[in-house]
Amino acid sequence: MRREVSPAHSGGGVHNELLVMSRDRDSVTAWHSGVSLHSHTRHSQESLGFLGTFLERREVTRRWFAGQREKCRRLIGIEVNLDRAYWTPPLCERMAHEVEQGQIEHLGLRPMVSLTDHNSIDACMLLREDPACSNAPISTEWTVPFGGAVFHFGVHNLPPSSARELMSAMHQATFLADEDRILKLFAEFSAMPGVLVVFNHPLWNFYSIPADRFTFELTRFLESGNRYVHAFELNGMRNHAENRAVLQLAANWNQLVISGGDRHGCEPNASLNLTNAADFQEFAEEIREGRHSVVLVMPQYELPLGWRLYRNFTRIVAEYPDHPEGRRRWEERTFHPDHNGTIVPMSRLCKDGEPPEFTKAIFPLAMAAARLPVDGLLRRWMRGENESLRLPAMRPPTGARTPGSPLSQPRESAFDEYAYGRGEPAAD
Repeated sequence: MRREVSPAHSGGGVHNELLVMSRDRDSVTAWHSGVSLHSHTRHSQESLGFLGTFLERREVTRRWFAGQREKCRRLIGIEVNLDRAYWTPPLCERMAHEVEQGQIEHLGLRPMVSLTDHNSIDACMLLREDPACSNAPISTEWTVPFGGAVFHFGVHNLPPSSARELMSAMHQATFLADEDRILKLFAEFSAMPGVLVVFNHPLWNFYSIPADRFTFELTRFLESGNRYVHAFELNGMRNHAENRAVLQLAANWNQLVISGGDRHGCEPNASLNLTNAADFQEFAEEIREGRHSVVLVMPQYELPLGWRLYRNFTRIVAEYPDHPEGRRRWEERTFHPDHNGTIVPMSRLCKDGEPPEFTKAIFPLAMAAARLPVDGLLRRWMRGENESLRLPAMRPPTGARTPGSPLSQPRESAFDEYAYGRGEPAAD
């Protein structure tokens, strides 16, 4: 893999620090602010295409799925099309902001929260109408097709005066899968002071294309686009082995790593950034120009990932009586084509607005398991995951900067000097 030092990274100095809350709690007090990056609201459209792919992998689930499709055709005359269907997270923009804000304030830090819905800035624009959040950054998670792969990028702190226009340009470049347009947009973002571009979960092969093809496309993108990317994400909803590989990828390409929780449910982000910056603009410049990032791993990341995903699922399909009408039940927050191909809430496709019978049998049982004492049993059952999911302990090289001290001396990437180990076991 060819290593590249971009103009934006002139001098080659990057300084990454990784703190784990369970062992570095005292170090947090050296910082003034906590930054939450990469979280989703009701404005994100989350494809259900993966569900069909999963069900088709095994003979038993394939036959069951075929039966459900036939039943759907017979009862309501609609062909199941999971590739066009999608679900939306349960929290509105204000609730999502409060979840992230509350976790950071609990640490005694001043919160900065950047919401990043898929290919949408609607949540950010609505949030800014609240006087208490009028300075919230305008951000999105941009879906970027590149050859046979698809990558996601957090584009944070777009200029308010041109954010809608830029979002439209991103939509068009994605729709056309136009690599020239995509790279020109990256160059444009890089030229805008205060705009922060993060390569989200860079090693996640979304569509499970052959591994060698994915690696080829990733390398090809980085050879052209790494100069416009300011950091690679350590993702709070990806496993430890993948994040460990991201650390190495960042070292290979002389890149910073940065936090990203990827929250879709109600659990706050499992990783944050620490900073002494006065606002998000200054934080972005600290990443872009200072080439310095301090990531804090929160305790929830030490729990088994399977358990966390399961708990998130129960929150996504839960009923929320206090939510606005039309957003209270999962079938009102899940969308599918109707008889005419128009995307509508699934509740409109079901008899009397009720969900299909098989979902009424499955979802309540899943939610009950999360509330009852069986949750401890399930966590112990999944505990073996911790061996592979645990984030490696990192030992900074001799002479590393003390947290909170001035960024006076740029440093070369220290990843090659870090010693990998294990953190403390998660508590039951």
